[in-house]
Amino acid sequence: MPTPPRPTPRLVATDLDGTLLDAAGHVTEPTRSVLAELDRRGVPVVFVTGRPIRWMEDLWVDVGGHGLAICSNGGIVYDVAARAIRSSRVIDGPVLLEVADRLRDRLPGTVFAVETTDGFAREPDYLPRQAGSDERHQVTVAPLTELATDEHPCVKLLARHDEHVPEDYWRAVDEAVGDLVTVTWSSSSALVEMSAHGVTKASTLERLCAELDVAAADVVAFGDMPNDIPLLAWAGASYAMAGAHAEVTAVAQHVAGHHHEDGVAAVLVELFGLDGLAGWTRPTAGEEGSG
Repeated sequence: MPTPPRPTPRLVATDLDGTLLDAAGHVTEPTRSVLAELDRRGVPVVFVTGRPIRWMEDLWVDVGGHGLAICSNGGIVYDVAARAIRSSRVIDGPVLLEVADRLRDRLPGTVFAVETTDGFAREPDYLPRQAGSDERHQVTVAPLTELATDEHPCVKLLARHDEHVPEDYWRAVDEAVGDLVTVTWSSSSALVEMSAHGVTKASTLERLCAELDVAAADVVAFGDMPNDIPLLAWAGASYAMAGAHAEVTAVAQHVAGHHHEDGVAAVLVELFGLDGLAGWTRPTAGEEGSG
């Protein structure tokens, strides 16, 4: 029997780094032409990323007319047109400090930074990776007890330990504080990201879709790292990128082509029948397949 056609999605949810963006961190022209066509058709393409708002400025033009993005692993829904936070889901100060106390006790040498609704702050021992980044981004440096305030609500707590094996550290953090916060990772180093308990890319997208009257079955989602797993498990159709983390590929229903070969766009061209779209060039390698 022939395979029945896949239903056309009503909303596209895509991770950015390692997924929609090319190796240089850009939206390519072929992918941009696909996103623009979906916008013309009234299909929202929601960027669902671990990135903070401050790392998104060059990408807002590609969100489309609906102008919505989910940042900081679900901690923020951002209204791009208004350049304003539409909603946030924060870690309460006492919980943040309890998390830090546990991790300092069980994994000595752990250092912390916080993504807030209005910027980034770090402990003195959480050293920047790039010289001059504190000045460029107006980073606050202070003890964590001074950073955990209601004045600057925390949407993501970062924990880092440069002497641990990354995956061992990620799992140790989850065991230590997974009852207090949602623990995930999207880095190749021993850097762990924590959101308020129950906050993931998926749970925030579910809230947004409820506002837009879009069911999970009508969402197609793309991702490549463990912080994308809840998103891919929730969406009606899900794609891991070629080369994605093995745990991501195990959850996803399908595998898309490589992110540096417009893998997301190739799937969208097929799902929405966009063959022949001006500006779109089908990749010659890394074609989408099932997995």
